Amino acid sequence: MFHSSYIELSKSALQNNIDFIKQEIGPNVQFSSVIKGNAYGHGIEQYAILAQQCGVDHFSVFSADEAQRLLAVISKPATVLIMGYLDNEELKWAIQNDLEFFVFEQDRLTEAAKTARMLGKKATIHLEVETGMNRTGFAPHLLCSILDQLHNYKDAIYLKGVCTHFAGAESMQNHERIMEQLRLFNEQVSLVKAKGFDPEQIHTASSAATFFYPHTRLNLVRVGIMQYGFWPSPETYDFYSKQHPDKKDPLRRLINWKTHVMTLKQVKQGDYIGYGSSFKAPRDMVLAIVPVGYAWGYSRSLSNQGQVLICGQQVPVVGIVSMNVLTVDVTDVPDVQKGDEVVLLGKQKDKSISVASFAELSTQLNYELLTRLPMNIPRLIVD
Repeated sequence: MFHSSYIELSKSALQNNIDFIKQEIGPNVQFSSVIKGNAYGHGIEQYAILAQQCGVDHFSVFSADEAQRLLAVISKPATVLIMGYLDNEELKWAIQNDLEFFVFEQDRLTEAAKTARMLGKKATIHLEVETGMNRTGFAPHLLCSILDQLHNYKDAIYLKGVCTHFAGAESMQNHERIMEQLRLFNEQVSLVKAKGFDPEQIHTASSAATFFYPHTRLNLVRVGIMQYGFWPSPETYDFYSKQHPDKKDPLRRLINWKTHVMTLKQVKQGDYIGYGSSFKAPRDMVLAIVPVGYAWGYSRSLSNQGQVLICGQQVPVVGIVSMNVLTVDVTDVPDVQKGDEVVLLGKQKDKSISVASFAELSTQLNYELLTRLPMNIPRLIVD
């Protein structure tokens, strides 16, 4: 395989998650699969193929390069929505390829209309409005003039959607802020309609809002982290479990990150292990050297804290995680051999290393840890 580690993606787990989400949102709400950040570390190319096999026909990406990677691999017709970065020079390509995109600034609106007229083909846009995130979106006081311009651009631009983004729906401490955002959004949607527009899609909800605030689902939800098998926060899972006390976690993790024992090493009591003097052997020890380090997304902050699975047992990382290697204590694991499977994330026999526990030890969020997994780690689809 010529790689020191690999990632497995479970098709059955994804089908389970998508079926669950679609059942929750109902048949009248469009499910958009958010695959920004290299499909949350799962790999756009591999994940998109898998998602289409599981019935996904709408994808949301952050940028034009992600859209390009998606289009290169999908085999069935799908709607592709660019939510973020789209350079003016890329507008021609986007319109030619029937991509939809957010418009949240005057320059993009003007250039989209100009490019569409040049091509003789309408641009399909989603108007993003500012409701309190203070990142992207037209401020309320600008909306009237923007809608007037859109009337003038009707030959070049089709207003398909109106949208916003909530500022932290995964935590109830943001409840009042989210409610104020929703109030402002509803006001602005009313203005859009009063100005004579009737957009097909009105959307606000991420994974967290979809489950914390069901009334924000409207007619499209942009679901990211949950389709991969992770709750946006412990709070969102607690909320769900209180509503369904008789059910186990309905989500299944897709990802298993694996490698193999590179070699074994015996050290004497009192010897230091790895760089520096952070770990001194308290006894004679047997170490397994694993060919993964921080260059591969295994955080250096997991030094002397991380855990991996070998021979169905959970064993600790000892010493400093270096660029390409980490060292684990297998003294109490009988019959460990060079080449034995090592699970960095995921399951082995009846044990598991969860992304949540991994992230807590490294002070990273689930999102951050997953998206930092390098693109050149092979992603393999399994049942």
